[in-house]
Amino acid sequence: MTYETGKYPQKQSRFFKLSEYETHIRESWSASWPMLFIMLFEFLINITDVYIAGKLGKVYQASVGLSYQIYFLFIILANAMTIGSVSLLSRQFAAGEKSRFSESAFTSMATSAAAGFILSAGGFLLSPFIFGFLDIPDAMKEFCSSLLSVYCGGLFFHYFLINSNGVLRASRNFKKSMFTMALVCVSNISLNFYLVFNTGLGYRGIALSTALSYALGALINMVHITRILAGIRRFSADAAKKIIGIGWPSGLQQVFWNLGFTVLYLIVGSLPSRNIETMAALTNGLRIEAAIYLPAMAFMMSNAVVVGNLLGHRKEREAYASGIITAVIAVAFITAITALVVFNATSLSGLLSDNGAVMDECVRYIYISMLAEPVFAWAVVISGALNGAGDTKSVFFAVSSGMWLIRLPLCYFLGIQAGLGASAIWWSMNASIIYHAAMVTARYFKKGWMKHAD
Repeated sequence: MTYETGKYPQKQSRFFKLSEYETHIRESWSASWPMLFIMLFEFLINITDVYIAGKLGKVYQASVGLSYQIYFLFIILANAMTIGSVSLLSRQFAAGEKSRFSESAFTSMATSAAAGFILSAGGFLLSPFIFGFLDIPDAMKEFCSSLLSVYCGGLFFHYFLINSNGVLRASRNFKKSMFTMALVCVSNISLNFYLVFNTGLGYRGIALSTALSYALGALINMVHITRILAGIRRFSADAAKKIIGIGWPSGLQQVFWNLGFTVLYLIVGSLPSRNIETMAALTNGLRIEAAIYLPAMAFMMSNAVVVGNLLGHRKEREAYASGIITAVIAVAFITAITALVVFNATSLSGLLSDNGAVMDECVRYIYISMLAEPVFAWAVVISGALNGAGDTKSVFFAVSSGMWLIRLPLCYFLGIQAGLGASAIWWSMNASIIYHAAMVTARYFKKGWMKHAD
């Protein structure tokens, strides 16, 4: 049985039979495991960046973390458009609307490529000025500016890569996307070591290896997508309107989320002592936490496709059940990884930095943040189901209000004003995750999101 055939259990009894649960588990896993490998590749890329920066020094390590955080603001539009594309395309693909699928896919990628080109040029030109306005240590400003300019040079290719991977997911070509990202990972890591330690580029090689690898991935996906579009190369204003209509709340959500993390870095930078060490520890902790965050994102993206495909088949009951089953699988998976990270916190921290203060704070961050990881996994994967149905506004509200009404006020008042330091900031982050989970869970169980798929 596959999603394409539309052959799903038709029995409408109140409870699922065991065989039906097994079907949903099997289908959820078939969509999730390639995404897990894709996120593993992303993790290896990110952890290598931080590892190499750590070999260069704590200032470089903190600069890599902050510059990439700013760079992520530039790719928000690509992520938002991709969420809108996956929601629309997964339903068109499941419904067998081949011509509409091809038209919508072409529209999505053409729009994304144009936006990537404009933002790539703009980011490259603005990068020398951005960090001059931020209240960060002067030692970091030049490094951050140079890194961001190189990252933005490859932004066009990153946009195409993100969007084309979304098209591949929506058409259930998960393995093709996985193959592309495997090559991107190998290329990025190899170039990272070569450019940083064997050329005159130094720390700039960290960003250049990323830009070159994204270009490689974009070219590979162009070949895959050309074969999928069935010869149709037509822009559709109607498809663009639908993609933007679904995607804009997600884009705004990511703006608020990443601006929030930028403010978080500034709050940490305002600590009265060891601020650079704590910023470096946050950078390292987030990269280690990516071992959990990225698998959760993998389940989230697969859940969006699974739910979208089922809604395309008009299987609302199965879509609801599959969304929960995928989230439960994710929580079990993430809990196991969390335990491994906690038990190896000291070793992982020492791998990324040999500075004692950075290591100690990173371990403290891991111990505190890991407590909320299973809750985080549930929240993210359920959010993916809502996104797949096109109900991106409820996810936007839950995530953004959690960041700006819970996380940042608590971080500032407890960590800075109350003088409780970095530990209070880490606990405040946990509080916002619990709030996020409660909001999206309530929304999901009320089933109001199903009307967005009509």
